[in-house]
Amino acid sequence: MREGSRPTVAEVADAAEVSRRTAYRYFPTQSKLLIEAALEGLRPTMEAAIAAGPLGAAEASLEGRVDRLVAAMQRMTAAHERLLRSMIQLTVLEPPARGGPRRGSRRLDWIESAIRPAAYALPGASYEHLVSALAVCAGIEAFVVLRDIRGLSAARSAEISRWMARAVVRQALADARTSHRKR
Repeated sequence: MREGSRPTVAEVADAAEVSRRTAYRYFPTQSKLLIEAALEGLRPTMEAAIAAGPLGAAEASLEGRVDRLVAAMQRMTAAHERLLRSMIQLTVLEPPARGGPRRGSRRLDWIESAIRPAAYALPGASYEHLVSALAVCAGIEAFVVLRDIRGLSAARSAEISRWMARAVVRQALADARTSHRKR
């Protein structure tokens, strides 16, 4: 793809030395393969954006780390909106792969990376709830709702996503404090 070609699933399977059957299990169409490859190509840029910036007191806090994560995710979403909408179109109607998620785990990887330092402060269920709630606050789905249903600009959509994420973090921390006091 870097060279400008659009490889088929069979060509990729042959180059990767895996069976074509295995390749087609994960990438049933060339379109799905190309979109996943393009999205995976965004991973280093996204991870650099999350890690960028000085770690002052605000960024060192859980709320600050999540705010920086969501800001970076929504910038990336706006910059690659067409690609991400194509990915939704290709995945929304297909059944989950053997009971798993329909799509990759990039978003969850980024969320867990941002909140990992706070994992010790959150009981297991609270941590899982926080990951799930943050997954709804950012990314193409939040962007689509805020842009298409609410009619907001990309900048305002990002602002609302960041606001939602901060509220979710505050609630998760409050729930953890309440849970800790009850013990």
